[in-house]
Amino acid sequence: MIRLAKILEIPDILNITKACAKNMIDQGIYQWNEYYPSEEAFVNDISRNELYVLEIRDNIIGTIVVSNFMDAEYYPIGWLTPNKNNIYIHRLAVHPEEQKKGYAQELMDFAEDLARKGGFVSVRLDTFSKNARNNNFYRARGYQAVGDIHFPKQSELPFHCYELIL
Repeated sequence: MIRLAKILEIPDILNITKACAKNMIDQGIYQWNEYYPSEEAFVNDISRNELYVLEIRDNIIGTIVVSNFMDAEYYPIGWLTPNKNNIYIHRLAVHPEEQKKGYAQELMDFAEDLARKGGFVSVRLDTFSKNARNNNFYRARGYQAVGDIHFPKQSELPFHCYELIL
């Protein structure tokens, strides 16, 4: 079941994202670290009703942020659609022990369905350029690469931005 997250669930969500960060670092993928994702980011997501969790058998195993707020880092990107009426995906995570079971697909299906039902024109996101699995995942879903951004606290390497026109 996918539902809005509760503030008391932030420790569980951070456990998932920390496990994901460790798993990626172990593979040489420096997408997340001790600074990101942060508790502060998740508190803000909850305050805006944008943080969702995937719960299986009463355990939170995944999370996703579905937002209509455009972060400043995205302004220079040459998006495919105008900068209004868009959904932004952030902090998609599935606990490493639960990966490769279709849960990330389920979370993305949920987010894209929310965007369609809300009348949004596109879904936008970014992922680390060296995370081949994520890049392939989004391309396979029909997302088009539109440019790169940088998050110096995470990596010197770029993050690819993608957009799916609905």
